[in-house]
Amino acid sequence: MDIKKLQTLVVDALEDVKGQDIQLFDTTHITSLFDRVLVASGTSNRQTKALAASVRDKVKEAGGNIVSVEGETTGEWVLVDLGDMVVHIMQPAIRAYYRLEELWGDKPVKLGAEKRTAKRTSAADADAEKPKRAPRKTTGKAAPLEVTHDMMAIQTTLDDEKKPARKPRATKAVDGDAKPARKPATRKAADGSTVKPAKIPTGGRVKVAATKTAVASAKQAAAKRPARKKTAE
Repeated sequence: MDIKKLQTLVVDALEDVKGQDIQLFDTTHITSLFDRVLVASGTSNRQTKALAASVRDKVKEAGGNIVSVEGETTGEWVLVDLGDMVVHIMQPAIRAYYRLEELWGDKPVKLGAEKRTAKRTSAADADAEKPKRAPRKTTGKAAPLEVTHDMMAIQTTLDDEKKPARKPRATKAVDGDAKPARKPATRKAADGSTVKPAKIPTGGRVKVAATKTAVASAKQAAAKRPARKKTAE
């Protein structure tokens, strides 16, 4: 089995049983007996045995070779020999006493980076296998716009600017007399001469010419009246 596949398989088996402080080291420059050393911690005898059993079962299922398993009787330090890789599962006190990291830890292997790369690759493959969704058809109608207080204030300002300016009201003088009205503007005729506006009389009655309908009605009423007899002088 490939060493990278083996170390990933062992780490997954330990994480399934909640192994703690998992550290992996490359030992190819130190010894030719094995290529990797892994050290992990278990909080109790039962957990260290469960961690060792999980590693053994996972490697067997994948077709790996199990050389030997030692220390399952006490559970303080369980060693799983996989040929190219040796796994040490220890309780915290035993691990702090023997300090295997100082003996084999010249070249630590970063498991997090390898796992992230493997996850990204698998995720990219899964995305490539997924069928692409067809683009949604638009009906031409715009989505409803959410009206906010700022938009309402802007719209009110624009409406105020569109309104025509109001004519100023006539103000009275201090003494109570009203200000004189403005003079009407003069117009120009077609021949270029200036035409003055007609003066509107103030203070009197304005005579309005009778319409044709009113004149006809008056004539009909007069014709129907009986003629008055002339009295002798």
